[in-house]
Amino acid sequence: MKSKTHGYLFALLATTIFSAQDGISKHLAESYPPIFITMIRYWAFALFAIILASRMPGGVRATMRTQRPYLQIVRGVSLAVQVVLAITSFQVAGLARATAILNATPLIVALLAIPLLGEQVGWRRWTAIVVGLCGMLLIVRPSHGFFEPAVLVPVVGAVNYAFYIVLTRMAGRVDPPMTSFFYTGIAGAATISLVGPFFWSTITGWNWAWMAVLCATSTTGHYLLIRAYSILDASAVQPISYVSLVYAALVGTIVFQETLGWGTIVGSLAIVAAGCFTIWREYARRAPPPVALAEAEHP
Repeated sequence: MKSKTHGYLFALLATTIFSAQDGISKHLAESYPPIFITMIRYWAFALFAIILASRMPGGVRATMRTQRPYLQIVRGVSLAVQVVLAITSFQVAGLARATAILNATPLIVALLAIPLLGEQVGWRRWTAIVVGLCGMLLIVRPSHGFFEPAVLVPVVGAVNYAFYIVLTRMAGRVDPPMTSFFYTGIAGAATISLVGPFFWSTITGWNWAWMAVLCATSTTGHYLLIRAYSILDASAVQPISYVSLVYAALVGTIVFQETLGWGTIVGSLAIVAAGCFTIWREYARRAPPPVALAEAEHP
């Protein structure tokens, strides 16, 4: 019981840290390009992945051995793109709205798993998916009679992140979790470093401290999630991530003076309810896959 309590504590701390990271990312995005911010974050992430791999049996050489190198590289690239999309979403659509839309990812995963993984979805999960997608429509609905193109950014981000998770499950069929985690950091850092220098900006004043905190929260959050997944099943950990909606609403309204409409609130509740049910049904039907660590990355 004590061990499981620690697992829930690790998961809640990780969610709290990632939520703080999202707020910092939005703050920095007001002064620096999202691609530049992502590149700095990934340099810290890649270093953390290398250090972690070096402590595994066989070291880095054994960890980087994979049966699906191209799949692993595509995974790493897709998550790097996801981080850019997430930061851009916080900037253009607002922290609370973007977080709510991005949390629809489990529902999109269930849809993509049908053609890509050959999974079957029963009427219960189909109902949950429809409810969750209706909740997303409430959030992205036109405001004052005008459609906001900015809300499409987190929608694309949710689809991209779902695609990444499906690829992670495919990789998990042949590679151990630590291998997937390693390629997530290395492939993502290599890719974003090819583009990032074109968006290089001079960091000034206190933003140096914020950037350092951003890198620290990224590595600390991943470590805590790894610890959580080593104790608990994914079906127990993943619903805790929905606490980020509460954090995003608080930070968005208090710090960034965002306004939450009824559509965002009701839509968020629908997404949370549908997402939790979808996750529960998925893991109730089968044993948790051995890719929990690889699915733990936060965009």
